Amino acid sequence: MNRYALAACLSCITATSAFAALAPGVPAPAFSAPASMDGKPFTYALADALKKGPVVVYFYPSAYTGGCNIQAHTFSVNMDKFQAAGASVVGVSLDSIDRLNRFSADPDYCAGKLPVASDADGKIAHSYDLQVREGRPGFKDTKGDEINHGFAERTTFIVTPDGKVNATVGGVSPVENVTKALEIVQGLKAGK
Repeated sequence: MNRYALAACLSCITATSAFAALAPGVPAPAFSAPASMDGKPFTYALADALKKGPVVVYFYPSAYTGGCNIQAHTFSVNMDKFQAAGASVVGVSLDSIDRLNRFSADPDYCAGKLPVASDADGKIAHSYDLQVREGRPGFKDTKGDEINHGFAERTTFIVTPDGKVNATVGGVSPVENVTKALEIVQGLKAGK
């Protein structure tokens, strides 16, 4: 399967709205996970990040796939705006930490500007009531490597420092996902 067919397939799989995702007002499940920032592994803990302000937790299907590349790049070029709004961002996927080390440092995508966490068994995605679909043998990413993991649906949660979901963004394009998340955190800062 060529990379364009894969991107189209993944886009269809993940374009569905977040019907089952956690609703605003409910507690966001706390999690700790292996993560990478600019190619350097560490343990990410949502509770620690929330001590500093709102957190945008965005789930995406896989590093190095069409929509996910666009979304990571869009987050990275807008990180200064998220930080100005007092928010941090973390991406979560079922990718291995080795793949995420490369993706987090890649200047075309995360560019060392935001952490990405490995949810290799899908437990974090399931705790957020997201669908996780099994991968298919032979799927290759935009680098030509076979993807050997499942895919969480593309859904973003804005979590406030009290640990509650303020908003959920799903069923939109990767760029619109980032744009809506930014509008929400800017609204939080403005007291809206």
